[in-house]
Amino acid sequence: MAAAERSVFVTVGTTKFDALVERVDSLELLRILRSKGYSKLVIQKGNGSYVPHVVVPAGQAKATTEGIDVEYFDYSPSLAAYISSAALVISHAGSGSIFESLTAGVPLLVVPNPLLMDNHQQELGATLAAGGHLVCAAPDELLNAVRSFDGSRLVPYSKGSPAGMVAAINRQMGFPGAGAGRG
Repeated sequence: MAAAERSVFVTVGTTKFDALVERVDSLELLRILRSKGYSKLVIQKGNGSYVPHVVVPAGQAKATTEGIDVEYFDYSPSLAAYISSAALVISHAGSGSIFESLTAGVPLLVVPNPLLMDNHQQELGATLAAGGHLVCAAPDELLNAVRSFDGSRLVPYSKGSPAGMVAAINRQMGFPGAGAGRG
């Protein structure tokens, strides 16, 4: 990867989220990315039926459009290399994708999939956005969210310690020495 290359990685994880893939398949998005100094867009589209055809000509998986190198693929055994080399990750709000990106220290913009049960992605995205760790936007707000995105304003995420959870479980179970007042 060239030193001057700034890439944006879009992922839907192992799910189907055509609304997000369709939203990033946009010349307007490419123009916004170029104006913000990005030079590459990589889209992991998952198992959805929508295939990018605006930013990449139909039948091709790679192209240069609006001055941005664009490529897409369905899956990869690991997304770690894509995430760690990105200057920005745009992701569905699945917990695995979120925490992999936050742990890698990559600026993150999440788009919850409102079609999933109980809209749990919205809850997770909103909670982490309230803590300043990421930006959360609905699919129809994505272009404006990218336009106004400023990764320097995000609060770095620090992994919590599992010790608190272990102690709480031990107390609940009544194990000796767990502060449950027994033994």
